[in-house]
Amino acid sequence: MTLIVHVEGHTEESFVNEVLAPHLGNHGFATIRAGFIGGMQGGITSWTVAQRDIVNHLRDDPTCIATTMVDYYGLPQAGATAWPGRAEAAELPLGDRADAIERQLAASVAQEMGTAFDPTRFVPYVMMHEFEALLFSDCPEFARAIDRQHVSTALQEIRDSFANPEEIDDSPDTAPSKRIGALVPGYQKATMGTLAALEIGLQAMRDACPHFSVWLNGLEAVGGRRGARA
Repeated sequence: MTLIVHVEGHTEESFVNEVLAPHLGNHGFATIRAGFIGGMQGGITSWTVAQRDIVNHLRDDPTCIATTMVDYYGLPQAGATAWPGRAEAAELPLGDRADAIERQLAASVAQEMGTAFDPTRFVPYVMMHEFEALLFSDCPEFARAIDRQHVSTALQEIRDSFANPEEIDDSPDTAPSKRIGALVPGYQKATMGTLAALEIGLQAMRDACPHFSVWLNGLEAVGGRRGARA
């Protein structure tokens, strides 16, 4: 059984290949691969294009599972490129925003696939607020992994200002990646972020980031159920 993770950039691609794949390979998935949304390889595109990619993969392989790994922070909110629910989510309590978007993404794909579609084959995930939030799950380990131990305290102070890393906000100046960049000049997302994620580990991320944990639990459950039936 194949899991296709629809991502928007090389950072997420590396995370899927280096961190998620080894773990989910033990939960019913024979193949886990990242696919760039719209072939962009950096940057999000319209929901129309993303939905087309997801639906094509689901139709091409009736046994595959599809998911997304996209930043809430960067999702288009208006016009022809808008993602379902993104504009309305901004008015919701913080803890409800990603769930609300994910429900609309799931409904949109299910409608396009038709009545015979098994909705458990699409498990959307919207990261709050972006991938770098996960790296605040263990600030000392993050700093050590990128060989910048001197920023550990500053990273921890940011982390401690929020109930959990997923609440670190999405302002153009204070999003997780912007905060890291201010502390670590020359920070390279794809390489340093993946190194840090490997050192931090999925368990620490699950413990610190509740929405991420729900997503991973969902993938494990789907993989386990379908793997048992195979």
